[in-house]
Amino acid sequence: MVKIRMRRTGCTNHAVYRIVAADERSPRDGKFLEILGWYDTQIKDENFKLDIERVDYWLSKGAKPSATVASLIRRAKNPAIKPHHANKAKAKAAQA
Repeated sequence: MVKIRMRRTGCTNHAVYRIVAADERSPRDGKFLEILGWYDTQIKDENFKLDIERVDYWLSKGAKPSATVASLIRRAKNPAIKPHHANKAKAKAAQA
């Protein structure tokens, strides 16, 4: 089965991920079928980019996204959605 998941690249203490379509049996940083985008944990706002057409193609072929990639796909399709930690920070600021 094909999974859409993240593949770690980058340096120590600066994780950068490529979003790839890969066979579920291959290791995390191993062989993959196609690069679909990227995700940078150090950038605040526009910290990821996805090729939605190719993601939709793989989803139509039966690929299953990981939980994190599924949330990135939702955010890419609807830019009004904020990451879950943004809501927690807003609530904490309101309490203080």
